[in-house]
Amino acid sequence: MAEAESLPEISKLSFEQAIGELEKIVERLEQGNVALEESISQYERGEKLRDHCQKLLGAAEAKVEKIRLGADGNPEGTEPLDPEQSG
Repeated sequence: MAEAESLPEISKLSFEQAIGELEKIVERLEQGNVALEESISQYERGEKLRDHCQKLLGAAEAKVEKIRLGADGNPEGTEPLDPEQSG
């Protein structure tokens, strides 16, 4: 478990770093040549990485704004994105 001790703290990872590590964990687990204890440890870290990614995505989504256009087609400002009405 010395490897687990040297892993970076999840809360300090960027979205891209967390996704990259999560992809590596999935790849290792899919190969099936990891000992049971290590598989459990990797799975647990993967769950934490997934939760962290969801948190970061939620924060980013809250910051997304859409441009409000006036009758003349020119931008008048921004408003919060309503994901149910976008698209």
